[in-house]
Amino acid sequence: MHDICLASKRLSMRPFCADDADAAFSCITPSLTRFMSWDPPASREDFDRVWQSWLPSMQDGIEFVFAIRQRRDGYFLGLAGLHNVRSASPELGIWIRENRHHEGFGREAVTLVLKWVSRNFHANKFIYPVAEENTSSRRIAESLGGVVVEKRETPKYPTVVYQIPAQNKKPQR
Repeated sequence: MHDICLASKRLSMRPFCADDADAAFSCITPSLTRFMSWDPPASREDFDRVWQSWLPSMQDGIEFVFAIRQRRDGYFLGLAGLHNVRSASPELGIWIRENRHHEGFGREAVTLVLKWVSRNFHANKFIYPVAEENTSSRRIAESLGGVVVEKRETPKYPTVVYQIPAQNKKPQR
C-alpha cells in the first residue's frame, strides 16, 4: 500500500497516513461538509478514531483514502475516497479544502483515481453520490461521462447518484 502513488502534473496522491491527519483535520469545517454525508468531527481525537478506522480496509485493499497534495510543494489539498474497490462499481468521494476550490483539483484527483482503479482492478463503472445542490461535484461527474442513475433522500440533503464509466482500462492480451 505504501508504494502507491498517483501523480499528475499538479498533484501527488498517496494513501492517507498519520502524517496527513493534522492537515486534513484543520480543513474540515461545517461549510466544507455541508454537502458531505458526514459532519465535522467534534475533536482531533474523534478524527483520529475516524482515520485510524480506515487503515485496516486500506491495508486489505478493500477501500482507499488518498491524501491529495500539490506535487510541487506537498501542500495538502484534500482527500479522495474509494469504497468497495473490488466490486464491479466502486464508489468515489472527494473533498478539496475550501481555499482551493474552483481550481480544477477535484476533477484532476478523481481522474487519477478512476484511471488507477480501472487499470488495477476489475471496475466496469463507478458510483459517485453527490448532493443535488453541489454543482461543482456534479460537473466533475458529468465531465467524466457520468450520468444520473438514481436519486436518494438522505438526512442532510437530496442526493443524485452518478454512474461514471471506467477510464482507460488495461488492454486485453
